[in-house]
Amino acid sequence: MGQPSTEASQPKLGPPVAGLNSSTSAHRELISVSNNGAISGTALLILARVRPAHWPWSWSRLAFSRWFPDQAPGLKFIKTLGSGRGGGFGLAPSASYQGLFCLFDDVAHADQFVAHADMVDRYRQRSDECLTITLQPANARGSWDGVSLQSGLPIPSHAPIAALTRASIRPGAAAAFWRYAPAAQAGLASAAGCELAIGLGEAPLLRQATFSLWDNAAAMDAYARTGAHEEAIRAAWRHTFFSESMFVRFAPLSMRGTWNGRSYG
Repeated sequence: MGQPSTEASQPKLGPPVAGLNSSTSAHRELISVSNNGAISGTALLILARVRPAHWPWSWSRLAFSRWFPDQAPGLKFIKTLGSGRGGGFGLAPSASYQGLFCLFDDVAHADQFVAHADMVDRYRQRSDECLTITLQPANARGSWDGVSLQSGLPIPSHAPIAALTRASIRPGAAAAFWRYAPAAQAGLASAAGCELAIGLGEAPLLRQATFSLWDNAAAMDAYARTGAHEEAIRAAWRHTFFSESMFVRFAPLSMRGTWNGRSYG
C-alpha cells in the first residue's frame, strides 16, 4: 500500500489534524501556514544510499533529527526518512537507504539548499548514490503531523508526474495493513511508465510512505487501479487503518545526482 491512488478509488480525506503533535514540536518554528491552513512552497526530496562505514551517522540522523531539525533559509518543513530493505516497502528496514523531505518558500531557496547546505554535502560524501528531486505540489489531500500542503497548478496530462503517499497506521490495524502491503507493492518499480519508486518511513511498522515518479498521469493511474493495489486502498478506508494520511501529486522540476546506476542533471 502507500502507492499512488486515484480520485475514484480513494474517498476524500477529512480535515487535517489540528496542531502538531509532541514528536514534531521541534518543527513548529519552521512552519508558515497560509490562510486556508495549508503551507505553500517548493518541495525537495533527497534520496541516499549510504555506505556501510557511515551507517552509524545515518542511524543517528533517523534517531535524533526530529528533535534537532536542520535550519536553512526558506525552510518550512523537514522530515528525515528511513526505507525498507533494498529501498523497498516492507517490514525489514534498510541500513543503507535514506530520504530527506523538505518544503521551502520557493524554488530559489530549494536550489540554494541543494547547492550549499552542509547536510546535502554530508549525504553526498557518505553515499554511493545520492539524488535530489525538486518538486512543485500540484494536488494535495490530507496532512502530515497536522501540516497540509497547498495545491498548485494542474499538471498537463502528457507531462511527468510524481506522487508521495504517507500514512500513520493505527497500532491496532498494523497487522491487517501489512497483510495487504506485499501484494499491493508487487511490481511497482517495474510497472509500465514508472521511472523511480522507493519506500520511505519515519518509523518501522506505523509511519510509512512511498514516493514514485512516472512518465505521465495515465501510467500512474493505470498502476493505481490494478487489483491488489486497489483492493488494499479500499480496505484501508473501509477498516480505518490510518489515523492520518496525505497524498500529493507533484510536478518534477529538476533532478540532480545518481540513482540505481543512472545519472540525472
